[in-house]
Amino acid sequence: MRILAVDVGTGTQDIFLFDSRFSLENGFKLVVPSPTMIVHHRLREATRRGKVVVLTGVTMGGGPSTWAAEEHLRAGLELFATPDAARSFNDDIDAVQSMGVRLISEEDVIRLPDSVLKLELKDFDFEAIASAFGQFGVDLQGLDAIAVAVFDHGNSPPGYSDRQFRFDYLDQRIRQQNRLSAFAYLDQDIPPIMTRLQAVAESFRQNAHPTLENIPLVVMDTAPAAILGATFDPKVRNRQRLLVVNLGNFHTLAFRLGPSGIEAVFEHHTGLLELPELERLLCKISDSSLKHEEVFDHHGHGALVYDVNPLPLNEGDFGVVVTGPQRNLMRSSSLRPYFAVPFGDMMVAGCFGLLAATAELLPELGDMIRKSMLGGEENSHFPWDNAE
Repeated sequence: MRILAVDVGTGTQDIFLFDSRFSLENGFKLVVPSPTMIVHHRLREATRRGKVVVLTGVTMGGGPSTWAAEEHLRAGLELFATPDAARSFNDDIDAVQSMGVRLISEEDVIRLPDSVLKLELKDFDFEAIASAFGQFGVDLQGLDAIAVAVFDHGNSPPGYSDRQFRFDYLDQRIRQQNRLSAFAYLDQDIPPIMTRLQAVAESFRQNAHPTLENIPLVVMDTAPAAILGATFDPKVRNRQRLLVVNLGNFHTLAFRLGPSGIEAVFEHHTGLLELPELERLLCKISDSSLKHEEVFDHHGHGALVYDVNPLPLNEGDFGVVVTGPQRNLMRSSSLRPYFAVPFGDMMVAGCFGLLAATAELLPELGDMIRKSMLGGEENSHFPWDNAE
């Protein structure tokens, strides 16, 4: 059995090829620039060369690509975009047009002169990944599933905070299914409000490589995937309760986990957090005193507590479990951080979370995945993500 897992972040896309014939430690992996960083570099090169650009494709992650688009427009150069591509910068098309981006139909793209640089936007580029693996003699034909993680704010209504909308969604999913894999879906089950997840599925279906026909697609939110993946570190698995924080390049998300599932959660922007503030938030989520407004009013997404039973951070051999590319922010923390390394590699923790979620959503693959991830315990449930 082989499953391609792709965790799309802001700085990198982390790729793991699960093959049940090998141990997880021997799985093939790539850590390469994220799609939005690729677009960022291509836009900046177009700006340097003075070229007009048209963006096509589907909605994808913004951030670096948005900054490069703004730089291109400030240089006095034209930037066209189809509506779906334009939503990569903002779900509100009027806001995108106010940036100076000129909307264009797919039909009109064809009529643009050859001198216009055409960039196709998409978070999941199977052809590029297959080509990279192919350079090392690894063929991606015959996959049993593909799993992709992206961060999705969701499409908030006009005038409604996208940060609050995102946190409303987190709350709804936790109340419906109190488990980390609740943030994963088969492609046909993605909520309509989750436009970036929908776009991954759309580009997968529209641009499907012949080798992908009839292969199931699982999509998931990046932060829960990373948290779930981190719990496969052997020291973490042995805990009955724990606090795990994922320090991503853009977003920081912490889950307090226990026998009942998710006990508490907060989400913030990593760039707004220095160590003292991060420690304060972690201490307050551990003792259940953290309020939503404390995070939201500091330009974060928010906080929720479902179980008021405090979690002491001064017991055992570590306090807070840490993962994510910005984990060095916690390096000198007084909270006794433990830097999780599931199957020996922190950077693909999200891919391991994707595999665990795939086992839940595709039962026909579940036993084999569990056997690989749990060291032969084929029929066991994963830690911290019991279906019951």
